[in-house]
Amino acid sequence: MRIRNGVYLYKEKGTLDANTYVIQDELTVLIDPGLENYLEQQLKEMQDDGIYPKDIDVIAITHLHPDHCGATAALKGISGAKVALHPLQVDYLDIMAEESQKFLGVGIAKKFSADFVLEDRLSLGSTEFEILHTPGHSPGSICFYAADKKILICGDLVFEQGVGRTDLPFGNMDELRNSIEAISALDTELLLPGHGRIIEGESNVKRNYEFIKAVYFEN
Repeated sequence: MRIRNGVYLYKEKGTLDANTYVIQDELTVLIDPGLENYLEQQLKEMQDDGIYPKDIDVIAITHLHPDHCGATAALKGISGAKVALHPLQVDYLDIMAEESQKFLGVGIAKKFSADFVLEDRLSLGSTEFEILHTPGHSPGSICFYAADKKILICGDLVFEQGVGRTDLPFGNMDELRNSIEAISALDTELLLPGHGRIIEGESNVKRNYEFIKAVYFEN
């Protein structure tokens, strides 16, 4: 589903799936391919929008939980896209797969690795994402922020009136609070979370941060 020029959302399909975002420019990046069980349906929705697997240049993920990255290897095999990971995602790749299997009962069926490592920025052409390390929900959690477009893709850091859980392996509430404090200072008009509804409009994004801080952290 197109939500603005060059920005597409494919909503989570079921239990242990996640919202997938496609950003088109000179290069096309797909962020969070979700669980492999739903990949075929997701690709059909993308094709309805005129986006085909061969169009995807880069696969990136906000963090290493299987609902966000389980389809990475399968999508790479279909599309030929390169997988881009944050350095900490590279470091935690194997152990996060093991811990997810233990705690969630769902692992990553097909292993994947990084074709290249994300640095401070990911340039797609006229669209440039700043890569922000935002631990708390998981140690390798990152956000993608396009300052000129005022877009933040935040994974499971924040949702509409909610925050990412910290009771999973390597979760840390203090780190989550600090990460949310940092991103709440960004000029954001379109907040794209890993689950649930997107938040549009600067005032709505700010109100959501205020709600989260009051409910989850004001003690």
